[in-house]
Amino acid sequence: MPISFSDLLLSQPLLADGAMGTMLHTRGITFDRCFDELNLSQPEAVAEIHRAYVDAGAQLVVTNTFGANRYKLGPHGLGDRVAEVNAAAVTLAKDALETSIFVAGDVGPLGVHLAPFGRVKPDQAYAAFREQIEALVQAGADLILIETMSDLQETSEAVRAAKDIGGVPVIASLTFTRDDRTLLGESPAKVAAELVKLGVDVIGVNCSSGPAQVLRILNAYKRAAPEAKFWVKPNAGWPEQVGGRIMYSATPDYFAEYAVAFAEAGAAIIGGCCGTTPGHIAAMRAALDAPREKTEHHYIVATTEREERISTLDRPTELSEKLAAGKFVIGVEMDPPRGFSLHKLLAGASLLAEAGADVINVADSPMARMRMSPWAVCHLLQHEVKIETVLHFPTRGRNLLRVQGDLLAAHALGVRNVFVVMGDPTAIGDYPNAMDNYDVVPSGLVKLIKRGFNAGVDHAGADIGQPTLFLVGGAVNLCAPDVDKEIKTLRKKIEAGMDFAMSQPIYDAAVAREFLERYAALHGPLSIPVLAGVMPLYNIRNANFLHNEVPGVSIPERLRQRMADAGESGPEEGVRLAQELLAELQDVVQGVYLIPQFGRYDLVAQIIDTVRA
Repeated sequence: MPISFSDLLLSQPLLADGAMGTMLHTRGITFDRCFDELNLSQPEAVAEIHRAYVDAGAQLVVTNTFGANRYKLGPHGLGDRVAEVNAAAVTLAKDALETSIFVAGDVGPLGVHLAPFGRVKPDQAYAAFREQIEALVQAGADLILIETMSDLQETSEAVRAAKDIGGVPVIASLTFTRDDRTLLGESPAKVAAELVKLGVDVIGVNCSSGPAQVLRILNAYKRAAPEAKFWVKPNAGWPEQVGGRIMYSATPDYFAEYAVAFAEAGAAIIGGCCGTTPGHIAAMRAALDAPREKTEHHYIVATTEREERISTLDRPTELSEKLAAGKFVIGVEMDPPRGFSLHKLLAGASLLAEAGADVINVADSPMARMRMSPWAVCHLLQHEVKIETVLHFPTRGRNLLRVQGDLLAAHALGVRNVFVVMGDPTAIGDYPNAMDNYDVVPSGLVKLIKRGFNAGVDHAGADIGQPTLFLVGGAVNLCAPDVDKEIKTLRKKIEAGMDFAMSQPIYDAAVAREFLERYAALHGPLSIPVLAGVMPLYNIRNANFLHNEVPGVSIPERLRQRMADAGESGPEEGVRLAQELLAELQDVVQGVYLIPQFGRYDLVAQIIDTVRA
């Protein structure tokens, strides 16, 4: 039945059929059988399933040829009968159905890995796909469905073969793992963009974990390729083995709700994959035919904790949103442990989160002392305490290979707020003879992240698969002895793309005000938010040490005198001084970066309480 593409994609969504393999399995066909061979040995069993779907309201059925290529047929002794198996499937479907029903020639993955992940070369894959597709088209398939693909390279060879043969529309449909990526890590946006380039007529998603995930991916497709047409065929949920059989839990009523959601999201062709039955298709038919007003809230999307975490990787961080909204942000620094026990750190972070901290800043080997890697701590804090983190990322001690590898690892773990610093020299730490070299300075690393990784390329310009979405901060010394020199350094970081700045500890709000006024006089108002460093004093000995021995820290005499007068009540006086300073800073900067001393997170919590109140 020759048809045009416009005839196929009607003004109303086209309803496709449901599963073939799991339906055959429910009839006693074991999974070790070659389902495609049933077109020859048990044609009536296949035909009955086709008819059941049409009786349920399907307007399109898919041939029983998912594995009918020479690589999958070969182990069953059918490698030389590719054309026969595929032609029989098309004839079987057409003879069993009304002439108004569209027949899609089904083309699944080859079941082998293409180079460089396997031994099959692209031209060999192309030849195998062409052999199968040619048989389907010659037998009269109305369109070609390339489905359940997980490798864009393999998909491209199948599409190329179908396009070279020509004469029918081509649908290409990929499947995604539960983290909304293909098995080779491609995002829905990347898939949609590549399929558009390949010139397919319809972009699809099928199988995967169920309707909720498929709807997410459809929406992502739509954002990436708004002018495209879309095919969706979700599984009936996640499979379970019950009594020796594979069972799926999603009900027909559930699928009916999602059929409407798919239609409203822009799907042109809707059906079901593994685990769906004629009952699912009948429910979808009734839902699509029922009069309705368009709504965006008639279905529920349930996601696992892992799915929710992964889906946030394509959105700005909470810190980014708070800074953009002008909220006064409170960050608190925590040092990773010397060993691998995190009990105390998690308890402290929980206290800070309850007090109202926005983010936890995790230092990297502070004072060049050996500590647990900070991105592991960041990941655990975000997972266990549910508070966002800022990863301190020093350039010192890392070459370009490690810098980029560590950044990608952090992003993969969901850690996307990064504070770029030079880092403390190893000479002052636990291993003074350790390597202290670096390939990139902080402003260079900011540029690498913002103009490289966040644009989807590495330092050499090579594609990294998809852009990262890092928010990048850098250091500023508001108490610098040479303010103009410090401003010049800050300008380099801003020009490189820095999103926010965090200062070294200050003890006088006037210092911050004067620095920002000088910057404005030279370059206009500062265009990025500043979080002023605040380190509560603990006692007079601590105050004298910071003032005399820590570079960049200056504590006014009046404050040191108050700490001396406080005596044993030094910690409480330090809290009061910090609270007073924060009250003055709220009109000067957009946030503070609290640095607890001696692990006294309880004192910092008191300071946060005052600000939030």
